[in-house]
Amino acid sequence: MNRRKLIKNTLLLGTIGLAGGTSAWLLNGYDVQKLTIEQATIDLQSIYLLPVKAEGGWNLSQIFNHLAQSIEYSMTGYPEHKSDAFKSTLGQSAFSVFAIRGKMNHDLIEPIPGAPALGAGNKLMAFSRLLTALNDFKNFQGSLQPHFAYGELTHQQYTVAHVMHINNHLEVLV
Repeated sequence: MNRRKLIKNTLLLGTIGLAGGTSAWLLNGYDVQKLTIEQATIDLQSIYLLPVKAEGGWNLSQIFNHLAQSIEYSMTGYPEHKSDAFKSTLGQSAFSVFAIRGKMNHDLIEPIPGAPALGAGNKLMAFSRLLTALNDFKNFQGSLQPHFAYGELTHQQYTVAHVMHINNHLEVLV
């Protein structure tokens, strides 16, 4: 086999492998149809009843309060934002990939920029706050505020973002 043909075949196989790997990665997520407030509430309630604890830095109260903060800020406004350039490029791209996959991956102990620090707190109060925030969001009729990293999102897009965010944090529970 001549050198040119070898390089051509190697590039072709590499491209096929990359495309296949990317497709498998994109499809390795959750069923997007199940990314609903109702399903998130069911999942949270079933987890709350179990003797679970969090691994990775935050306790359950901090996780529940962080999730509630994010949902509340989508209705009231985030305290700090990434630049408009970031939101319109990397932010929107990240959200699009997450939404296609139905799964989000992010630093699970990174606070929302500008949000108050998360104290150890009471797990029951934090859980109640999270369920209230989910219900308030579900019934919210006003104008949603831009996400600090993703920018403008519709109610449906925010629903997907919030549920993926919840699911990502629930991955550290044991």
